[in-house]
Amino acid sequence: MNIEKEVFQRRKINFSKLINYGFIKEKDTYIYSKKIMNDDFILYITITSKGDIKGKIYDLESNEEYINYRIEDQNGSFVNQVRTEYTAILKDIAEQCFDKNDFILPQTNRIAKAIKEIYQDSPHFMWEKYPGYGVFKNPQNQKWYAAIMNIDKSKLNENMQGETEIIDIKLDPKTITTLLNNKGYYPAYHMNKQHWLTIILDDTISDTQIIELIRKSHEYTE
Repeated sequence: MNIEKEVFQRRKINFSKLINYGFIKEKDTYIYSKKIMNDDFILYITITSKGDIKGKIYDLESNEEYINYRIEDQNGSFVNQVRTEYTAILKDIAEQCFDKNDFILPQTNRIAKAIKEIYQDSPHFMWEKYPGYGVFKNPQNQKWYAAIMNIDKSKLNENMQGETEIIDIKLDPKTITTLLNNKGYYPAYHMNKQHWLTIILDDTISDTQIIELIRKSHEYTE
């Protein structure tokens, strides 16, 4: 179970806050330690300058790493207590030392920022079941011109797997047909495939190209 990934999704490290929280910097790594479970265990959280986050818990009596809290089918009262206490500390670090992002991937957040700068539009998160789905609407008529979603790559190609983010935009059918011959473009996910196109937001397509296509999509709502 990757607890760190779950807690720190849609978060950006604010390195200036780590030292004040109690992290110690050693070369390019920030390290935080704390005793838990009535001081019977100690946890270590490491954050690299590249943003990699790892956590480990050690039994102070045996000096061995304790890993049961990461095993999903381990649900005894003790392991749940360790998992709960560890997760609570991670969430506090997230609140105190990280800034919130609307989305997961760097390119997605750059695109959302660019839309904000160009059109002054922010994403609408309309579904409680899908908190990562953000829709961009023209405020003049509430028409959609872009929708960002986090999905498994297998939804785009059965030979791919792993979570990613996509953007759906509205374009004329001829443009869609042409773009589908290129890497990074897919038939629209959850939208009309004749009028909408999906772009994967993993830097396969440049920000400049995506913004230009969003501009064309926005024209349909004017």
